[in-house]
This record gives sequence, structure tokens and C-alpha cells, in this order.
Amino acid sequence: MAKSKVVKSVENVADNVTKGYEKIENAVVGGYKKVEKTVVEGYERIEDAFVDRYLTRDGESVEEAKKRLKNKE
Repeated sequence: MAKSKVVKSVENVADNVTKGYEKIENAVVGGYKKVEKTVVEGYERIEDAFVDRYLTRDGESVEEAKKRLKNKE
């Protein structure tokens, strides 16, 4: 059975609204992921600098110091 023009129009509007919400959702999620990545990378730089200055032993790398400290727990 053929669909009426009204049904086709409603379906078209629903598809367009859904696509619009998907675009908005992708933009919001993408923005959040970018902010999250920036914050995590900034924290890791600060953490590495702190470990390097105050917690490493002579000739020890930052990664080795972190591993050593983690095993002490």
C-alpha cells in the first residue's frame, strides 16, 4: 500500500531531526574527548616532572622510578 504524502513528510522530518541530533551528539562527545585528552596529558607532564625532580635516584629514569614506587605499595 502506498504511503500518503503526510506520512512521507513526517518520516522525512523525523529523519532530519535524528540526523541533526546525531551531529550535535558527535560534536559534544568529540569536544569532551579533546578536553579529556588535554587534561590527562597535562597531568602526566606534571606528574613526570615531579617524579623526575623529587623521586628519582641517581641515573634512574622517570619510568623506572614510577615502577619502583608502585611496587613499594
